[in-house]
Amino acid sequence: MAEKPIDQDYKGMLLDIAVRAIEAGMTGESAWPLAGIDLQTLPEELVVTRATFVTLHLRGELRGCIGSMEATRPLAHDVAYHAYAAAFQDPRFPSLTRAEWPETTVHLSILSPMQAVSVASEEELLALLRPGIDGVLLEEGRRHATFLPSVWEQVPDPAAFVRHLKQKGGWTLDEWPPQMRVFRYTTESVPA
Repeated sequence: MAEKPIDQDYKGMLLDIAVRAIEAGMTGESAWPLAGIDLQTLPEELVVTRATFVTLHLRGELRGCIGSMEATRPLAHDVAYHAYAAAFQDPRFPSLTRAEWPETTVHLSILSPMQAVSVASEEELLALLRPGIDGVLLEEGRRHATFLPSVWEQVPDPAAFVRHLKQKGGWTLDEWPPQMRVFRYTTESVPA
């Protein structure tokens, strides 16, 4: 499930790319052409296609989180795109302001490929979960919800983790549709 870990120096480069994309937005520029990212000058690890989430916290509180579950672009571009979107396009929050920026932390989550988990009930899922390690995606029809592995820090109990995830997706607490599909994944974290 896991891919080769990203070198520490390259993690710093990714964080710099995220910061540059957000700062480009602060000056009224678009995240495209991705804060001047030239893929030909980057190490191979930053050009491979990977899925990411970028999470912003302002004084410890969530201030934006945008990402994708499927890898569709080079890692460096995905980070820039989602950093910009987390700062300026998360529908739960107004755009990040210049006044907030100095107190904002940026966290990157680089996702492993999804692994389908064959379970017929919530109890079966709970038996397979690895607290603190697994991110989980639930899908059923048009409904879906995911929690990154970092959510375990706020919700360490597996039963509560799954309950909150179901609520996020719009399922009732006692609901487990027969068509429910479950995926798990891990992330490599790049904290600010």
